Amino acid sequence: MQIEEFLEIRASAVNAELKRRINKIPACHPRLLEAMLYSVDAGGKRLRPALLTAAYEIFAGNYRRVLRAAAAVEMVHTYSLIHDDLPAMDDDDLRRGRPASHKVFGEAPAILAGDALLTDAFSVLAGNAEVKGIKAENVLRAAAILARRAGAGGMVSGQAADLEAEGFLKTGRFDRSKAARLLDYIHLHKTSDLITASVEMGAALAGANRRDFKTLSGFAGTIGLCFQITDDILDVAGDKKKLGKSGSDAKNAKLTYASLYGVERSRAAAAGLLKRAHKKLEALPYPAPKVKVLADIADYVCNRER
Repeated sequence: MQIEEFLEIRASAVNAELKRRINKIPACHPRLLEAMLYSVDAGGKRLRPALLTAAYEIFAGNYRRVLRAAAAVEMVHTYSLIHDDLPAMDDDDLRRGRPASHKVFGEAPAILAGDALLTDAFSVLAGNAEVKGIKAENVLRAAAILARRAGAGGMVSGQAADLEAEGFLKTGRFDRSKAARLLDYIHLHKTSDLITASVEMGAALAGANRRDFKTLSGFAGTIGLCFQITDDILDVAGDKKKLGKSGSDAKNAKLTYASLYGVERSRAAAAGLLKRAHKKLEALPYPAPKVKVLADIADYVCNRER
């Protein structure tokens, strides 16, 4: 199976699970529900859920057992995109080729839709303990991973640093080594942490041992950085119609790999990270077919055009 077909199949399963779980939220205000579903229905490759299910399958059985967890991580990702697009953040009008949530529903309803997706993600994840073959203690571990990687020690701090870094390169206090450290921090937390959480959650739900968990975590962190560097390159050199967003990095004078190092050096950095990710997978004590999907996702992530 080609990776594009794999991603389409997993995305279809996750999309159905997302709608099922969100529509089952009791007593949800109709307009809030509409705003939540609007952003969830915007599409996307569902890379994070795909990584979660692929990591789970290395150690365990049918990926459908962890669809609730996969939906939960995508709910957290969607919340982050809604808030990221707000005028107070990146001020983007487009997301995945259509108007951002705040352009359709207004800023306050968009904020609330993001809040609801984040909060209810943990209810959806907790429900995974009801699935036969999934241990409650593994679900608890997955919830702790998601909270840590998405919270103040992870994605939220990455966004805070990203905002602080706006215009950094244009100021008189510009220092290249300081900029490089700040950029690494932003990429590690704003993007890589949730990708890492996805793989870690899949491994945790399957009951992976400590050594394999650590190896997969390192793999995920590496492709998370590769993902963001590729995103930085696409914001400068990519087709905006394919990307489905306006490209706000230059407008906001963002500190990115492309702005600090240039496109060619950024491409070399992404290629190096991809090579490192493959080496990490090779260290796993499992036959190559077992980890091939993760390797293929890594190739897709780092070589994509959108």
